[in-house]
Amino acid sequence: MIASDVRELGLLNYRRQQALAERAAARVRQLWRQIDRGDISGSWTELAPLLVEAVTDAQTKAAVLADPYVDAVVLAEGADPAAAGRVVPGALAGIASDGRPLISLLYQPVIDWKVRLAAGQSMEDAFRGSLASALRITGTQVADAGRGATGAAMAGRRTIQGYVRVVQPPACGRCVILAGREYGWNKGFQRHPRCDCIHLPTTLIARNQGRGRGRDGTGGRGFIDPRDYFDSLSRAEQARVFGQAGARAIREGADLAQIVNARRGMRTMTTYGRRVLATTEGATRRGAFYRLERARTEARTGTRFARDRIEVRQGLPRFELRTPRLMPEEIYRLAESRAEAVAMLRRFGYLT
Repeated sequence: MIASDVRELGLLNYRRQQALAERAAARVRQLWRQIDRGDISGSWTELAPLLVEAVTDAQTKAAVLADPYVDAVVLAEGADPAAAGRVVPGALAGIASDGRPLISLLYQPVIDWKVRLAAGQSMEDAFRGSLASALRITGTQVADAGRGATGAAMAGRRTIQGYVRVVQPPACGRCVILAGREYGWNKGFQRHPRCDCIHLPTTLIARNQGRGRGRDGTGGRGFIDPRDYFDSLSRAEQARVFGQAGARAIREGADLAQIVNARRGMRTMTTYGRRVLATTEGATRRGAFYRLERARTEARTGTRFARDRIEVRQGLPRFELRTPRLMPEEIYRLAESRAEAVAMLRRFGYLT
């Protein structure tokens, strides 16, 4: 079986879990609208058992899907389907993914509702905010139960070597740069609230067949490639996920990870007498931009700078980064030509 066929198994499992989450969300929405706005806490307490039941039922059904899903992938790849154990769905239901009782987590939107009212929001706006929070919690907890069950099912099968992260639209930039990345079977699944990414179990047979390679067969971070995902998006969607300037830089050839990570440390700084949009990401001693600037300065001046304490004790000068790392937005604002923009993108570590 080729990789795309195995991926279809993963997508089918995803669609089934999404359907469960959507049904749970519809039930939670129906119940949330029954909360008495004159007695928010009291009426929520009466409805709480039904809210917990709706989410717990969906969690249980999502966990039930794990064993058949992993079995199907293993069989499709011709590996040994024998399992050391089977998933206990009820063990993953009725609790939040952070370990607290589900009822405690489902009360959080009530607190949010009251905080919004205290901040001066209208009753209707505060209600809508609390409902959105309740629906976000519902979707996240159902997905987490499914992912947790899949992880347990993978651990119970020795032929499973790990998993590939499959990114589903609409995905955030942090998820996109992880598309196709392979992890060990015992590595936790990093996710944010409402993350739609899924496990695709990987067997030793699949690795030997090159499933972890790019579409051209030359290697890479998996057959689901971040750049392929980016190219599949419309320009409007590219701009929504990565920002107008970030998307433009990626189309120019910039590295997706550098663009996404740069935004993590984005801030306004003053340099050369003007305010500029820059980032602290990559500017530490182990950062990519720091290393680029040190190498550039060494080449320009012929000076060798210290890289560790031993070299410092031997008398070598220590390099000090003084140049702020400009954001792509700032580069496009300052560059007077496309050639200059490309040169600056390369200078600040967004292009190789």
